[in-house]
Amino acid sequence: MTFRIATITDIHHGAPAQAKRGDTALALMAKFADWVNAEKPDLVLDLGDRISDVDEETDLRLAAEVAEAFKAVNAPIHHICGNHDRDYLGTAQNEEIFGQNMGHELLDCGDWQIALWRADPKITRSPEFYGFTLPEADLLWLSRTMQAAQKPTLVASHVPVSGHGQVGNYWFEHKEEVSRYPESPRVRDALAQARVPVACIAGHVHWNTVTTVNGIVHMTQQSLTESFTTQGEPAAAWGMLELSGTVHWQVFGNDPFEARLSPTVRRWTPPMERL
Repeated sequence: MTFRIATITDIHHGAPAQAKRGDTALALMAKFADWVNAEKPDLVLDLGDRISDVDEETDLRLAAEVAEAFKAVNAPIHHICGNHDRDYLGTAQNEEIFGQNMGHELLDCGDWQIALWRADPKITRSPEFYGFTLPEADLLWLSRTMQAAQKPTLVASHVPVSGHGQVGNYWFEHKEEVSRYPESPRVRDALAQARVPVACIAGHVHWNTVTTVNGIVHMTQQSLTESFTTQGEPAAAWGMLELSGTVHWQVFGNDPFEARLSPTVRRWTPPMERL
């Protein structure tokens, strides 16, 4: 049985800024809703950064406008918060606006399961530290979920954990520290505890990538409104992820991408020490 997931991420509704075309977000959301309603996936997965943050009052308005746009989608929707959703708004405020709990969640999807790993996406900005900090409770939930997994598992998060390079990325080439959690090696160790195939999908870094680490497939999807890969026009990116014996992932829009992947359970030989 094939389980079909429509994916959207980094909507960044708000004023345009640098390479983000947030001014096009709501019009693109309407097109996304029409596409979902025609495709009829089993569910929709929103990977976060629905707005470009300004202040609490503005962010409440922007988030409410995105929530209203999602109402046109005729499919179950699961939301994950991104860092911009949490700069000025709390998790509880996002839960109220989008009408659902935003804690960690495990979804049964037939032959697969989805682990909605809603790890803390808030960026700390202080003279001592700039970046993400992963709470131990978030890591423990993922570790226990991986240990207990009895069927292939898709792990969905906002921040990717593969540790892949950011060379060429407009936003992150020169600030890789905010493209990942400092604790990402521990997260990958937790994923490697699974005795079933595992694939991961995330947003945040605004480009389509596939990275394999220790037999685990890591995907990142392009932002709906990013323009650094599309010569100033919004990428208009959304995807369809089909889970069966393999993973078929296709991203549509102005920055298209497609991959057919076969996650397996295997253990790689640990990397050699630096000589």
